[in-house]
Formats: sequence, C-alpha cells, structure tokens
Amino acid sequence: MIMHELSKDRVTPEKFTAVIEISKGSKVKYEIDEETGLLALDRILSTSVAYPWNYGFIPRTYAFDGDPLDILLVSSETLLPNCLVECKPIGLLKMIDGGDQDDKVICVATKDRFFKDFDSINQLPKHLTEEIRHFFSVYKALEGKVTEAKEMLDADEAKAMIKVCMERYDK
Repeated sequence: MIMHELSKDRVTPEKFTAVIEISKGSKVKYEIDEETGLLALDRILSTSVAYPWNYGFIPRTYAFDGDPLDILLVSSETLLPNCLVECKPIGLLKMIDGGDQDDKVICVATKDRFFKDFDSINQLPKHLTEEIRHFFSVYKALEGKVTEAKEMLDADEAKAMIKVCMERYDK
C-alpha cells in the first residue's frame, strides 16, 4: 500500500508527496483501503457543502487520530483521486473531530504555477482561509458529529506537525 511503500526520501516536513483521496468540489468521502490499497467509499457527505480543495494524506505519517496526517491541497485544478502530488506546506488548521485532534496541513503543489510560490497561509485571500475553516466546522453536522475548526497556523507549525507525525510513523 502507498502508505508504507512510498520511499522515505519523498516525505520531509518541507516537501512531501501526498496522495489525493477526494477531488475538489466532491461530496464523496473516499479513504484508501489498507488491505488492497484501492479507494473505498467511506460515505457521501450529508450536508450541502463539498470539499473546497483536493483532500488527501501524507504517507509515512501517523497523526494523533491514528490515521495518516491529512492534507488540503489548494490548487488551480481539480485532481483525480489516487493521484500523487509533490507538495509543500503553507499552513496548519488545528482541528478537533469527535473529541480527537485531527489537524489538516494546508499545502500547495510544487508543480502548480498559480500557487507554487506561496510559502505562507497568509498569502491566501482571507476569504479562502475562512471558507476552509467553515467547511471543516460543518461538513459532518448532519451526521450528528461535532467538529471544531480552530486556529489557522503558518507553515512553520505545519512543518513541525509533519515532523511529529513522521516520527510517530517511524516508531
């Protein structure tokens, strides 16, 4: 499975290869099936919102919820699920999902000419960061689940979280 088979040198706090699970604009929540490595339908979102950007994870990491560290990729194009993307972090959304820490690394693709020069979450229009926080505040509301999108932190905090999650994976 890609989670474990991706070369270790392709995941660093400063630049990493991410796996896209969910395309921008989708209401379909996929997750990688650990046994087969294929995409599996987790659920279809019950709210009227869709993922504002491409969504996925960083292989060779374990976040505090026991899953790989989540990413939200701000990009000029909608990407297909199961796509590998070289990314760099620009921010970190601190988040609580069902009482568990479930932070999201906000990143850009190094090969996207529109966003590749962004180094900080503060370079995005304020409305985009508010849209991201809003989505993660409400996307599970009609499922009876509580999520809290807390503060949006800058790239250094994202890099520190990636490092911690890489160390958790290595253990």
